Amino acid sequence: MRWPGLGDPRKRRKTIRFLILLLIVGVAVGVTSSVFQGFLGQSDPLKVCINNRDTPYKITATLELHVDGNRADVPANIGFDNVEEDGLFDSVCQRTLYTITDDGIIYAEWEEEYPFEIGHFLWIWDFPLKDMDLSKSRIVVNGVESKLFINEPLVQGYHYKVEFTSKEHEESKDTDFLPPDL
Repeated sequence: MRWPGLGDPRKRRKTIRFLILLLIVGVAVGVTSSVFQGFLGQSDPLKVCINNRDTPYKITATLELHVDGNRADVPANIGFDNVEEDGLFDSVCQRTLYTITDDGIIYAEWEEEYPFEIGHFLWIWDFPLKDMDLSKSRIVVNGVESKLFINEPLVQGYHYKVEFTSKEHEESKDTDFLPPDL
């Protein structure tokens, strides 16, 4: 099969030269973009490890999680990721938002004051937010429902009660259809 533009030797050279130039430009743009994004990400508190950083800004808050009306545990060690070095998992990367135990206490640390949000913690946790029906979910902060939902700022000492309803949840399972007790 003869490919268009490759029959004539002069056209073939021009086409190959154009493809090589296009490849070089594409690789250069990709490498430049990766280096630039890596450079900008070094100071983003949601993307870096804080193991070797001085973090004087520290806050704690408590999180109570309910999914489909049932209390769910907030696991320990959220925000501690294994980092691969030399093909092995040698070190642990501590993120800026983390838990130590499964009691629901969230810790946040950074080099300076930063507007952490409850959604940032859920993102670091990899909580399956996409599987939740957000129109039926809510966040209660110190007994008052939040209008900001997952954008609610984390404040020192506050208590956050998060109530999610999954998309697969059937409310009919919550009722038993028996007559009321008399």
